[in-house]
Amino acid sequence: MFDVLIIGGGAAGFYSAIHIAEARPDLKVAILERGKEVLGKVKVSGGGRCNVTHAEFDPGELVKNYPRGEKELLGPFHTYCSGDTMAFFEKRNIPLKIESDGRMFPVSDSSQTIIDCFLSEADRLGVRVLRHSAVVDIRRGKNSGQEISTKDEEQAMFWEVESIKHIYHSKIIVVATGSNPKIWKLLQKLGHSLEPAVPSLFTFNIKDERIDGIQGVSTFAIIDVLEQTFKPKITIKLQSQESEKSVLTSEGPLLITHWGMSGPAILKLSAWGAKLLNNLNYRFRIRVNWLPEYSAEGLLGLFMKIKEVEAKKTVLRTKAVDVPRRLWTNLVKASGIDKAEKWADVTKIQLENLAQELTQGEFLVDGKSTFKEEFVTAGGINLKEIDFKTFESKILPDVFFAGEVIDVDAITGGFNFQNAWTGGYIVAQAIAARN
Repeated sequence: MFDVLIIGGGAAGFYSAIHIAEARPDLKVAILERGKEVLGKVKVSGGGRCNVTHAEFDPGELVKNYPRGEKELLGPFHTYCSGDTMAFFEKRNIPLKIESDGRMFPVSDSSQTIIDCFLSEADRLGVRVLRHSAVVDIRRGKNSGQEISTKDEEQAMFWEVESIKHIYHSKIIVVATGSNPKIWKLLQKLGHSLEPAVPSLFTFNIKDERIDGIQGVSTFAIIDVLEQTFKPKITIKLQSQESEKSVLTSEGPLLITHWGMSGPAILKLSAWGAKLLNNLNYRFRIRVNWLPEYSAEGLLGLFMKIKEVEAKKTVLRTKAVDVPRRLWTNLVKASGIDKAEKWADVTKIQLENLAQELTQGEFLVDGKSTFKEEFVTAGGINLKEIDFKTFESKILPDVFFAGEVIDVDAITGGFNFQNAWTGGYIVAQAIAARN
């Protein structure tokens, strides 16, 4: 019999357990982890450095990084925010550093530092970590509390039996399993409604000569997902062309990769458009403005002046605007301008094409790729079914949620972990306040 059982040995699970045990040493607390290893996402986060949180200390600004959960997290972030996360680790002799983009990492630059901290704290506080404990059923106890059934497949294989099952009893459970579909089904069976799981952070697969062979090029851009995403492209003169409406817009650094496009601007689009792009089966058109300070008409005017001033120079070698050299070369070629063609000889139509490519270039996205190992999912427990003062279920008394199991997700940069830390802390305080 336990006082608190936490399902899921990840970031939110350990953070909840540590704070519960610290606030209430009298409670018997355990973590159930289905696998052999715990804290798997912590290990791979930030390329193995662990992007712990983000240096945004204003709750009102912090919530703007959550496509789902912005309204619901405002109150919780006023209770526990990025600065509190810093204090937690610094109290345990793990200083964090802030990088130029606001991401925060342990000074050690190793996720193992965070993992070791959680494991040692759990051990110090008497939290039991029960590995190989895959939860297969959750039910209300006969009198009160919860009854959790688990199975240990590894031990079953060792003893050559069909399965080894355990039944645990607990007054309170905390579900911190992320997007585990088996747990979602159990919660649904108990009365919760769920938002479908769809990928939230991913890069765009694009095969196009304009970006072929220039992987590694990065530049600031504005990207639109176009409304009429399957409409055939019609070329109209610039003066009469009306920009096609966009359903999603993002701006920021765009990175050209071997498989297409990535970088913060693309990742923001994938997060905010997670459900829309899933409905489009990840096949849609985007429009890229590689020069956000210019319109096509304004850029054409600039080119017409350069045509007079730099008449004897070739267009290819005279990089007239601030874009990476390799990108300029590819877009000049895509505009039908020969590599030896001089500004004096290039036609107005060719310059219109170049202005169009630089400010309104359209690309077909055909598929997605996972962003590194940091797979994030949109979807989970319906937010209306959670009391965000405590993160307790409104449907199931004495059942709490923390982390990505609820329908909250964020852009890359440490924000998903901050949701886990905040939820875990508030859950712990609510449980600690119980008699």
